[in-house]
Amino acid sequence: MKKLSSKILGTGSIVPTIRKANSGFWQNEFYGKDLKKQTKTNENITQKFEEVAGIKARRVAKVGTKASNLGAAAAQLAIEDANIDPETLDYIIVAHNFGDVTSGGIQSDILPNLAAKVKQQLGIKKSSCVAYDILFGCPSWIQAFIQAEYYLRSGDVQRILVVGADTVSRMTDPHDVDGMLFADGAGAVVVEAIEVEEENPVGILAHLTVSDCVEEADYLKMGDSLNPDTEGEYIRMNGRGVFKYAVSTVPQAMHDCLAKANLTIDDVHCFVIHQANLKMNKIIMKRLYELNGRDSYPEEMMPMVVQELGNSSAATIPTVLDMIQKGELSDKKMKSGDIMVMASVGAGMHANCVVYKFP
Repeated sequence: MKKLSSKILGTGSIVPTIRKANSGFWQNEFYGKDLKKQTKTNENITQKFEEVAGIKARRVAKVGTKASNLGAAAAQLAIEDANIDPETLDYIIVAHNFGDVTSGGIQSDILPNLAAKVKQQLGIKKSSCVAYDILFGCPSWIQAFIQAEYYLRSGDVQRILVVGADTVSRMTDPHDVDGMLFADGAGAVVVEAIEVEEENPVGILAHLTVSDCVEEADYLKMGDSLNPDTEGEYIRMNGRGVFKYAVSTVPQAMHDCLAKANLTIDDVHCFVIHQANLKMNKIIMKRLYELNGRDSYPEEMMPMVVQELGNSSAATIPTVLDMIQKGELSDKKMKSGDIMVMASVGAGMHANCVVYKFP
């Protein structure tokens, strides 16, 4: 018996060319959570940050480039990689967090929504190609990917463009060390409905999402600058809360999602996990393997780019996926029959996971 599933036809990503090293923050005036000016030198502050987060640099978009521009450029690359006519797309789903933000400002622009802007920049005239956004914190792209799978399996549509784009670096408080985590970028995939044998499933084999939004909702939110003399609202993060939530929730979500697919970690060829902190990712993987009775995990199973690219939020997962498929991260390119686990965690708090088998 046959059923509908999905196939990734093409991938694309945009990694901004501007590299901002940690030394680029040496001119900042940092304040603590107590709103008092830091007494340590900026060299010591950034050195400690690098030791904890593992981030040496991040990429930031150039002046005049917005999230929708990055998203459209990544989408164009994915369309070219898929070798399709963009007019055959039935949906464009754009995952992001802050819409378009002008360089040097913190005003979010989501009118029209980013998907409409991406569709406009791609020049797609087809009215029945529906363009909408999804805001779900850093896990936004995976959640959009899950939605796309549902549409394709319904049989109502044939092709969907799923984009993740963010310029989060523009929403950070220049007086907050946590702002050094965030970066800019975009990634996209084109997915198509395919018919498969029920006894040999491909595409998303299982997915799982959790939302913990009572005490956890305030782990990431908008708030005043740590410098009382600075106006505007910026990203405020309870770093300890986010870390604790991520290292407990994500391993369990991946473990449960694999069980839902009747698989184990031994069936997986690659893990693509949201990258905000190198130490956090290593603990997530260690705990996942411990849940499966293992003391350690093979480092090559989790390609990492956060050291040089920083946390590009909704853009992270599709960017890493594209880099893998383009052979830019060692020999991890996925082939037919390979299984990839993608997982993310972020503001909400939300966490999600998909187990994907390449057709």
